[in-house]
Amino acid sequence: MISKDLLEKYDTPVPRYTSYPTVPYWSDSPSTEEWLSALRLAASKKDMTWSIYMHVPFCESLCTFCGCNTVISRSHDKEMPYVQSLLKEFSLYKKNVPELFEKPLRQLHLGGGTPTFLSAENLKFVVGSILEQAKVDPDQFDGSIEVDPRRTSPEQLKALYDLGFRRVSMGVQDFNHEVQRLINRIQPFDVTKKLTEEAREMGYTSVNFDLIYGLPKQDLEMMRETVLKTIELRPERIALYSFALVPWIKPQQRLFKDEDLPVGAEKRELYELSYELLTEAGYREIGMDHFALPEDELSKSMDEGKLHRNFMGYAELRTDVLLGLGVSSISETPTCFHQNEKVVANYMKRVDEEGEIPTLRGHKLNEEDQNQREMILKFMTLGEVHLTDSKMKDDIQEFLNPMIQDGLVQLEGENLKILEPGRPFLRNACMALDFRLRRSKPESKVFSQSL
Repeated sequence: MISKDLLEKYDTPVPRYTSYPTVPYWSDSPSTEEWLSALRLAASKKDMTWSIYMHVPFCESLCTFCGCNTVISRSHDKEMPYVQSLLKEFSLYKKNVPELFEKPLRQLHLGGGTPTFLSAENLKFVVGSILEQAKVDPDQFDGSIEVDPRRTSPEQLKALYDLGFRRVSMGVQDFNHEVQRLINRIQPFDVTKKLTEEAREMGYTSVNFDLIYGLPKQDLEMMRETVLKTIELRPERIALYSFALVPWIKPQQRLFKDEDLPVGAEKRELYELSYELLTEAGYREIGMDHFALPEDELSKSMDEGKLHRNFMGYAELRTDVLLGLGVSSISETPTCFHQNEKVVANYMKRVDEEGEIPTLRGHKLNEEDQNQREMILKFMTLGEVHLTDSKMKDDIQEFLNPMIQDGLVQLEGENLKILEPGRPFLRNACMALDFRLRRSKPESKVFSQSL
């Protein structure tokens, strides 16, 4: 149990560090040609591999907790035009960076929104078309999709299974009806159970549940109910996220009353109860916010020191390039970040009518950025990192002195390590390595609370 004093001291706005620099600190934005040059440079590496993230923004209803880029619509006439835009964007990359398509594609992940807004036929068409044009080794390919169990059919899962998909991530959040009502996501337990069983019977080898703690009206008994029901279905992975309250970005979150939201020690108890129940049931904590069974690939990756973290959270595999397709998608290479247009109409116009990569913004990483990215990545995945020079060590030691004195981190020689009591404050400790944030602290609220 974390003391009240530590909670009050360190539960502050902190980046989630799914990238470095974090998005609010992107400054040196690449032109489209500079982005393509960064891709060509990465593709020139002899043993490089790549992955694809495809964003489908459509949802039939708005979940009021959600912070994703979504388009709320019940009109499925939008499906095929958007699918055609995705494939047109993909063809633009094939035309401009053909060398990338000669390298092994290791991962394809569909996120949203609700990717299963698309029909089984359209899922098969768009994914099949992409895989046909890429160099895919079926023995080393990881296909995964995020689904809303309320909007997902066996036919959709089967279409992707036939294309080599073996992982499915299900949005659950909470099994309590009152919490579901407040977040506008009524999803009976039996719906999730049925889809989980269908996926396993079909041959999916890894099922993930997304859960959230800190939602309106959640209390310890509700959290216990949700976690125990999760354990009953025994997904191979669980992402247990802290509710990120960012009403200045997502206005629908202003619908929540302050008094309904658990905060501080009350909120942290929800996580600690969940941790206790999950670890007693055989799950292992992976990095932060994630749990996995020992036999799952994510757990094995942690043991082998190969765990990776990107915009989608923790992953068992790192590739040289992540290519984002679709509205608002973010791509990365070792030297560059790139984000697509965030408005669907603008994205489709630029791709379909103007025939161009829909660049919105990005960031060209300088040498310091690249060094700090690797250090933060190691710290977030391994829990320790080797500092590169004595000047850096002295600076970081001074910054982290309060956490060192509180027994949360340890600095021995050039080795910085998060201690077990400090794991809840890993993001806080990463700020010591975030030179951009430390040089220019935000004047307004940009990040969610650390806990």
